Amino acid sequence: MRSWQGAGIWYGADYNPEQWPESTWVEDVALMRRAGVNLVSVGIFSWALLEPAPGTFDFGWLDRALDVLHEGQINVDLATATASPPPWLAHRYPETLPRRADGAVLWPGGRQAYCPSSPVFRERSLALVEAVARRYAEHPAVVMWHVSNELGCHNVHCYCDVSAAAFRRWLGERYGDLDTLNDAWGTAFWSQRYHDWDEINPPRTAPTFANPTQQLDFLRFSSDEQRAQLRAERELLKRLAPQPVTTNFMIGTGIKYLDYHSWASDVDLVANDHYLTAADPEAHVGLALAADHTRGVAGGDPWLLMEHSTSAVNWQPRNVAKTPGQMRRNSLAHVARGADGVLFFQWRASRAGAEKFHSALVPHAGPETKVFREVCRLGADLKAIAEVRGSRVDADVAILVDYEAWWGAELDSHPSVDVTYADQLTALHGALWRAGVTADVVHPSADLSGYKLVLVPTLYLVRDAHADALRAYVEGGGTALVTYFSGIVDENDHIRLGGYPGAFRELLGIRTEEFFPLREGERVTLDDGSTADVWTEWLHPAGAQVLASYADGPLPGVPALTRHAVRTGAAWYVGTRLDHPATDRLVARLLADSGARPPVDAPTGVEVVRRRAGERSWLFAINHTDTDARLAVTGVELLGGGRCDGELVVPAGEVAVVRELSERREIVVGKKELDRVNLTVEGDR
Repeated sequence: MRSWQGAGIWYGADYNPEQWPESTWVEDVALMRRAGVNLVSVGIFSWALLEPAPGTFDFGWLDRALDVLHEGQINVDLATATASPPPWLAHRYPETLPRRADGAVLWPGGRQAYCPSSPVFRERSLALVEAVARRYAEHPAVVMWHVSNELGCHNVHCYCDVSAAAFRRWLGERYGDLDTLNDAWGTAFWSQRYHDWDEINPPRTAPTFANPTQQLDFLRFSSDEQRAQLRAERELLKRLAPQPVTTNFMIGTGIKYLDYHSWASDVDLVANDHYLTAADPEAHVGLALAADHTRGVAGGDPWLLMEHSTSAVNWQPRNVAKTPGQMRRNSLAHVARGADGVLFFQWRASRAGAEKFHSALVPHAGPETKVFREVCRLGADLKAIAEVRGSRVDADVAILVDYEAWWGAELDSHPSVDVTYADQLTALHGALWRAGVTADVVHPSADLSGYKLVLVPTLYLVRDAHADALRAYVEGGGTALVTYFSGIVDENDHIRLGGYPGAFRELLGIRTEEFFPLREGERVTLDDGSTADVWTEWLHPAGAQVLASYADGPLPGVPALTRHAVRTGAAWYVGTRLDHPATDRLVARLLADSGARPPVDAPTGVEVVRRRAGERSWLFAINHTDTDARLAVTGVELLGGGRCDGELVVPAGEVAVVRELSERREIVVGKKELDRVNLTVEGDR
């Protein structure tokens, strides 16, 4: 991997100089320097300007823009500009346009109006990448390359004939022959057996439920097609240019159809875009989940926040502005959870276009605004904490997430439409957040040996190797929790026979004979006082200890929560959807059972995360409440510049970052200082 780290923490935004008169560019650079900006992404949606006609390139405006930025000491993350093709591509090659499952064509006029399997699009886009890379590979402003933009955001699935042919090729490589495919797809059901590859199509709109494994494979194929574009551009850039290569993922923004765990090896740094859900009053908890998941995709390494917003976005039903201090808390929460760069969309709010009401670092009202004052303050904050760059986040807990399990869990014709994949992921992570405990959100193939607690939410689809890895973790002394609708099918979406939860049945010491999903709005109570909804199941203990059973509902007296001692570890199972208070209590029991703890004790609503590099550590404390918080911390507070001896006060709505001093380090530092004094005295003699 090529190094992407700068001298400090990267800070900046998407910059679109082509939207503004060149007389504005010098003013922009002056404001960037005033704000502490040191990195901007340039050229993301500029294909139509860079190549106004096939094979005809116009780089003059980009030459001048990059020179102005370099003169102002602003670094550039230069885009390949392939994110949205120019109108001439669809006009000359209409076969490049994507189609929905019902056959409807998606036309130009927005963005990403291309079929990801189109060989014409691939050829024309790579010709642009080559031209841009050859021209700017040695430009002194360019420090990294930005492949496309949010690949698959609007065109992840295409059902056209070009995609159908590509899907058949993908299936041929996956299965080798039709007998193997027919077995994997279970085509003995509903007379679906295929005798010729040309009989196979994407799961287009059908009279009733499509074959579930066909759907699952099409989702895999679609993620791989988007990844193929990333890999094709990356390989060209690596051949022509020395800078590191990335693209912006969309982890935690509702995008589920791209398997980012498999994409991580294709970039030199993991970068992510994240936007708050404005309707959620606790959206900062969702932000923490997205950041923890991004860090998991990055393998625990620092990552780059490529986009978030200074205030409101433009694309939600109600685009709520951020309150004073909220943008600062959001940004530093990302840094706390592993980001070594904080970038936004965009630098200057657009005058025209679909995103003209999206907030920016420089709003329509100009720099004399709340937003720009907060932008400048954040720039100073990031400079003050630059020493955390390169450190990693401490986490005692892992949460297992698999995109394939997500896709499988939410296919049609399942026991309950109310069972969704992200539900228990969000609930369990939220309970950890409220307990002050940091979690890595990782793929089931990750090394689990360093964690005290592993949570397995709704892992509906699981491979044998991943089930075996969880068993080995528990047998080695770990504590794990598995939730309902986990371990049900193999990688082909075939039921694991013999009783649920299939792959985890023996590990958990239980056997479920039948699901009893609840009606809409129906609730049940447990004999420990907990309340639950959505899901119950007829569960029999087979070695597990029963911790709670249903007090009412369709299954009174049937176990709902169990714990199974396995050698020196323990495997817990929850067979229903607990409400938030009960989930908090369950997580508290799991933390006590496993020994996982927060970095420091903090009131609920005060986010505490520790980053570490060797013996050095930094504690981030983000107060999301309206009350001052006191924490037992010793060290130097970097944002305020003061020392805290055993107590840190974090005012309401504020953030503190402390370079910690443990008792052992205090002794070492004191001894070094004493040695220095003694050496000085000896020298004076």
